[in-house]
Amino acid sequence: MRIVLVGPPGAGKGTQAALLAENLGIPHISTGDLFRANISQGTALGLEAQRYMREGNLVPDEITVGMAADRMAHADAANGFLLDGFPRNIAQARALDKQLEEAELALDAVLDLEVPEDEVVRRIAGRRMCGSDSSHIYHVEYSRPKVDGVCDICGGELYQREDDSEETVRKRLEVYHQETEPIIDYYRDQNLVVTISALGAVPEITRRALDALRGGTSGA
Repeated sequence: MRIVLVGPPGAGKGTQAALLAENLGIPHISTGDLFRANISQGTALGLEAQRYMREGNLVPDEITVGMAADRMAHADAANGFLLDGFPRNIAQARALDKQLEEAELALDAVLDLEVPEDEVVRRIAGRRMCGSDSSHIYHVEYSRPKVDGVCDICGGELYQREDDSEETVRKRLEVYHQETEPIIDYYRDQNLVVTISALGAVPEITRRALDALRGGTSGA
């Protein structure tokens, strides 16, 4: 299957993408991984992207599109892939359509993870990181430490990242609504969108997504 995964920040796209890709036997292709791989390998696209990033500018669509095209041409993606974070806007969606058409391929589905905005804010703004080890993550509601403000594992002080503040989260949501959400209607016009609720336990959301993808119908 060739799948595009969409949803607002905090919808659990990274977690679900990895689980769905494993279940379906296809590679999980994320924008973040594409950038890291191209930059670490010193590819022409990676060097160009790094130049924009160092200047504090957004990487142009054509660079992201080029990286995605190169990755989708790898042998492990011959029977499908799951795209996470790409396409990010209508221009990238059109570029992806063009690439697939030239390769005589097509998307099978666009999986839309639906989460109420208040829940997105609750999920992200409630996160707390360990100051000693950033891999130790807690949540003020869903995964509380035994002692408030103290990491259970190493005793480090917990803090909230600037990116996780409610104000920042709401700004990220505005960007999502303006730039990325329109691709859902774009793909809906092609009868590709499958929408499921991303509320509930992780395994239940995965099952819901797999059922919807295999059945080609929207999940509840």
